[in-house]
Amino acid sequence: MKFDTKKRIALFGTSADPPTIGHKKILEELSNIYSCTITYASNNPKKKHKENIFFRKLLLETLIKDINNPKIIFNQELSSKWAIESIEKCKKIYAFNKLDFVIGSDLITEIFSWKNFDKITQEVKLLIIKREGYSIESNVLKMLESNGVFFEISSFNVPNISSSMVRLNNNYSNLPKSLIEVVKRNNLYKSIR
Repeated sequence: MKFDTKKRIALFGTSADPPTIGHKKILEELSNIYSCTITYASNNPKKKHKENIFFRKLLLETLIKDINNPKIIFNQELSSKWAIESIEKCKKIYAFNKLDFVIGSDLITEIFSWKNFDKITQEVKLLIIKREGYSIESNVLKMLESNGVFFEISSFNVPNISSSMVRLNNNYSNLPKSLIEVVKRNNLYKSIR
């Protein structure tokens, strides 16, 4: 289903552990669709993070500065381990009622177990980002529909590049260039070379 994005904002929370070229692509693509994209680093309660939130925030903020697009806003005040809290803060701060919550296809089955799932789906429409290697099964779409979830599937694909792949590959190949110096200077992700 399609909806008007002229006066809509996208909310994109990410653990950013570390932000990858996949995150960069998502942000750039969202800025082509939305009048405003707001992002922040968060603690995902279902993940064990390699670096603390201070450094993940620093990396994501550095990436946003490097992209240098006024339609992409970094606001760490929105960060919460619970999506519903970030959504409510965003609506309060920016006084927007129309808000699209961005979620990757790799997390779509997990959303049903999120805290306040019913409230989340009443507050926002979901924009599901297609990620290579994580197909969106028709039964999951039916579950979303049967739960009354408004959603759209992105028209763009993101390569199958994750933060964990960057950490496991022990190199900078999928790390945005603007982040390499920050990672080195702060001795982050010690196994990365």
